[in-house]
Amino acid sequence: MHDYVYPSIFLAYLMFFLFVAGAIFFLIRSRKDGYWGSQSEDPKYQMLHDGLDELGDRDVKNSGGESQCQQ
Repeated sequence: MHDYVYPSIFLAYLMFFLFVAGAIFFLIRSRKDGYWGSQSEDPKYQMLHDGLDELGDRDVKNSGGESQCQQ
C-alpha cells in the first residue's frame, strides 16, 4: 500500500510558496515601476483624455470637479 499524503502536502506547500512569491515579486515590481507614487493615476487620465480627443469633447469634469484636460 502506498502513502500518497506526503506528495500532496508537498505539492500544496509548493503551490502556496509559488503564489506568495509571485505576489511579492509583482508587488515589489509595481512599487519599483512607480505605480504607487503621487503620479500613479496619470496613465488613467491620459487614456481618458485621449478618448475625449477622439470624441471632440474637451471640457469634461471628473467627480471632484477639477478639469483633467491639461493642454
